[in-house]
Amino acid sequence: MRGVTRSHLVIISCALSGLLVATGQAEAAPAHPPRYSPGAPGAGDPYFPDMGNGGYDVGHYDIRLAYRPDTQAIDATTTILATATQDLSRFDLDFRGPLTISKLTIDGLNAAYTRSGAQELVITPPYGLRKGSPFVVSVSYAGVPQKIDDPALGVSGWVATKDGAVALNQPIGAATYYPVNDTTGDKATYTQTITVPAGLTVLANGEPGPATTRDHRTTFRWSMNRPMASELSMLAIGRYDVTRGVTAGGLPNITAIGQSIDTKPGQGKVFNQTTAQVVQWESSVYGPYPFDSTGGILADVGVGYALETQSRPVYDQDTSDVDGDLLAHELGHQWFGDSLTPVHWSDIWLNEGFATYSEWLYQEKFTGVPVQQSFAKTYAEEKDWSGKVADPGRDHIFDDLVYNRGAMTLQALRLKIGDRAFFQVLTQWPTVNRYGTVSTRDFIRFVERLTGRDLGSFFRTWLYQPGKPAL
Repeated sequence: MRGVTRSHLVIISCALSGLLVATGQAEAAPAHPPRYSPGAPGAGDPYFPDMGNGGYDVGHYDIRLAYRPDTQAIDATTTILATATQDLSRFDLDFRGPLTISKLTIDGLNAAYTRSGAQELVITPPYGLRKGSPFVVSVSYAGVPQKIDDPALGVSGWVATKDGAVALNQPIGAATYYPVNDTTGDKATYTQTITVPAGLTVLANGEPGPATTRDHRTTFRWSMNRPMASELSMLAIGRYDVTRGVTAGGLPNITAIGQSIDTKPGQGKVFNQTTAQVVQWESSVYGPYPFDSTGGILADVGVGYALETQSRPVYDQDTSDVDGDLLAHELGHQWFGDSLTPVHWSDIWLNEGFATYSEWLYQEKFTGVPVQQSFAKTYAEEKDWSGKVADPGRDHIFDDLVYNRGAMTLQALRLKIGDRAFFQVLTQWPTVNRYGTVSTRDFIRFVERLTGRDLGSFFRTWLYQPGKPAL
C-alpha cells in the first residue's frame, strides 16, 4: 500500500513553513541551545497511564488502508502531521497487536524504532526535533488487526464481522489498526482512504469524497475536518444499504443499515428521517450542530453497545428497528463527549450524564413523559449509590452510576437554579467549549459564573460523595 509520497511531504512542509512564517515563528534565532529529551510515554490519565504520549501535538492523521476479506488482513500507511511541544530526542506512539511495521520515516528520512509493552512504539528521529517545529511521521504496516476484549470495559478496536470489520475505539481501541496518540487531550483532523473488493462499502467519520473502482477494487475517501479524539474515530467495512438525505437545516445526513439486518422495507428511510429529526431538535436545545454532516450506522457487530463515533454513531443491533431514545442518546453525544470531550476518563459523566438526559428530554418532547417523572423513577429504582460520579474508577466508567446518577445530577441542578439558567447551561456550555476538552471542575466553575451562585455543596453531594442524596 502506498503512503504519502515525497511530493506530498514537500507540500505539507511548505504549508507548515508558511504558517510559521505568518505567525512570526520561522527563522527565529534559538534563545538557548536545545536540550533534547524523550517525550513522556503516557498522557497522564490516572485510569489509563499508558495511553497517549507527551512531547508533541498531532494536527492530522492520514490513514490509507487496503483490506482483504479472504485473510482479514490490512496493508496500510498512516501519516501523522505533528508539532513538537518540547525539544524531542525521541517520542512514542500507541500501536498494539500483531501488525508488522515495514517502514517508518520522519520527514521522509528513515527513523529508528522499537516496540515495548502492550502498545508503545518508541521512535528515535534521525535528528532532534526542536520545540515548535512541525514534523511528519509515516508508518507502513500490515497484518490482521486484533480487537481488545477487556474484562471490565468490553470489546473495542478492530472487530471482525461476517462481511468485513467495524472499528469502535472507545476507550482504548484505536491503536489496534493505526499508530496514534491515543488520548482525549490530543484531538486532530482525519482523512481515511480505504480500498476494498468491489461490492463492499466503507463508511467512516465526516464527509465522503469520490469513490473510484479499478481492477475490481473500490477506494472510498472520508474526511473529518473538525478536531476529533482518537476514541471517536470509526471505520465500517461490509455490505450496507446507504441512504443520503439532509436535515431541515440543510445538513448532509448519511445513514446505513447492514444488509444482513435490513429486512424490513422502508427502514433505511425511517432511520435517516429519524436521525434528521433528532439532530434538528437537539440543535434547538444545545445550539448549532458541531460537525459538517450527521448520520449513523445500524449493523450486527456483536459488541453489545452503541457508540457515539463522531458525526456518525454506530448502533450494534440484530434488527433494523429504530429506537428514538437511543438515537437521542448517541446524537446528544455529538455535543457532549464529541465536540467537547472530557480531558480525563474520570470525567466521563460529562459525556454520559448529558446523553442520558438527552433521552429524558426526548421522551418528554416526543412521548409525553416529563423529565421529572424519569428522574423520580430512576431515583426510586437505582440500587447502587456507592460510587463517586466524578471519579467512578477505571473499571466502572460505563456503569449505571455514571449514566443514571449523571443525568439525575443535571435534573437536580435544574431544580436548583431554575429552567432559564439551566437551559442557558445546556446551550452555552457546549458552545463556549466547542472542539475542546473539559473537566468536572471546569463545569462547576462555568455554572457558578453563569448563575453567580456558590454551588460547591450541591456538586459535592451529587458528584463526589457516595450515598443517595436527599431531595
